[in-house]
Amino acid sequence: MVGAAKAAKCHIVDVVFHNFNPHGISGVVVIAESHLAIHTWPEYNFASIDIYTCGDVVNPWKAYNYLLKHFKAKGVTALELKRGMLNVSHRQRGPQALSLVNS
Repeated sequence: MVGAAKAAKCHIVDVVFHNFNPHGISGVVVIAESHLAIHTWPEYNFASIDIYTCGDVVNPWKAYNYLLKHFKAKGVTALELKRGMLNVSHRQRGPQALSLVNS
């Protein structure tokens, strides 16, 4: 997740992950531009990832491509949502979210 944030040119603020017993991980990479989050269910071969960014410097699709390469998922669904201030100039663009569901 940190590698994905770096690939997207994010400014990392903090990293928090929790390992569940007996298995699974949830974590967030807090970035100045918002966050990248993951929740895993290894018993179902499933992970859900959110890449939430704002501004015009970070490219969430670079984070997506990094994760796609490193997770080697057999099936992926990606959904890009435009959120927030949608009727403003490109320079003042609001947040955008990219959710990945890996199975």
